[in-house]
Amino acid sequence: MNDFVRKHWDPDAEGPLQGIKVLDLSRLVAGNMLSLQLADFGADVIKIEPPAGDPLREWKDEGLSLFWKTYGRNKRSVVLNLRETADREALWALVASADVFIENFRPGTLEQMGFGPDKLLVRNPDLVVVRVSGFGQTGPYAAFPGFGTIVEGMSGYAYRTGFPDREPVLPPLALADMIAGVYGMSATMTALFAREKGRARGQVIDLSLLEPIFSVLGPEAAIYALNGTVKERIGSASNTACPRNVYQCADGKYVALSGSTPAVARRIFEIIGRPDMNDDPRFRSNSERLKHRDLVDEAIGAWFAVRSHDEALAIMRDSGATVGPIYNIADATEDAHFSEREVIVSLDDAEHGPLPMHNIVPRLSETPGRFRRPAPGLGEHTAEVLAEVGLSAATVAAITDAGR
Repeated sequence: MNDFVRKHWDPDAEGPLQGIKVLDLSRLVAGNMLSLQLADFGADVIKIEPPAGDPLREWKDEGLSLFWKTYGRNKRSVVLNLRETADREALWALVASADVFIENFRPGTLEQMGFGPDKLLVRNPDLVVVRVSGFGQTGPYAAFPGFGTIVEGMSGYAYRTGFPDREPVLPPLALADMIAGVYGMSATMTALFAREKGRARGQVIDLSLLEPIFSVLGPEAAIYALNGTVKERIGSASNTACPRNVYQCADGKYVALSGSTPAVARRIFEIIGRPDMNDDPRFRSNSERLKHRDLVDEAIGAWFAVRSHDEALAIMRDSGATVGPIYNIADATEDAHFSEREVIVSLDDAEHGPLPMHNIVPRLSETPGRFRRPAPGLGEHTAEVLAEVGLSAATVAAITDAGR
């Protein structure tokens, strides 16, 4: 494994979102992805956790809580038992000075707890309330449990993923949550910008997991409405561009290739020794190539099949084709580009020593994100944070003692 560039935690570092206070009551992935991005760029993200902690802490790999180590970085942890009066009052005290409030309870639960958006905005009219749920706050499915797996199926994403002779394939990671987290960060910053410009004060963001992942499917609704076409699974090929697929080389390794522009497609046919295909009516246009995708893949696949992975990549890249390797994580950690670009960096961890994780993204030239603190222990900052909002030492002690 590569020796990754070492970064260091600097609690005094400042980011462009310094001064923005975020209360994150969410659990698992979508809310944590959203608040991670805010935290990486300097927001003071305070994780409000129940005594048992955010369940993301229990997503372990061979006993190691590495999901939390990654998505909990740059945050502070406060434990509050919201069934207790003192803890509820402590949350109200935090709300009064907060800028953003993130929650992902099942729709209606926040209202039952007495913290509905109407009450939050009375207490703090400038608060941006982000409500994360599977299907949104309204509609027939609002009350259904909304884990990403269910949404990935209902969105149409899984139906389109995989091979035509096999079952639909769910992503092997929390894709719907991750996409929703990115959308949520964008929406939160839009709301804060509108507040700064005087176009609004506080407002409520209704962020479902369903709609963001549905949006990445492109114009499928229009295609169905106008053509009556239901797009089917086609493996690693594409319904919109050809050539585009995964091809196996002589040494058993795989490459991904795309010829989504006319010039690149023509170049690929020349590289594989088939310039005649450029003059063949079956392959002259993208639309015709799509109709004869099997013949295109047969010609390209035969070329890769007699060359090693490294040889094929070198020939294709030198000739200007758009091609790349299919990596696993071990391959990525050995790649010079990942190293030189600092895609993966290493930070000190009290349990594991140098711990690799993804760098802060995206990269801003003048106001970059900063590594300020490692993922907190459960309730690590309860006393510190509650004292900051003026709770008495006796009240803080009562809350922290009860939470043990």
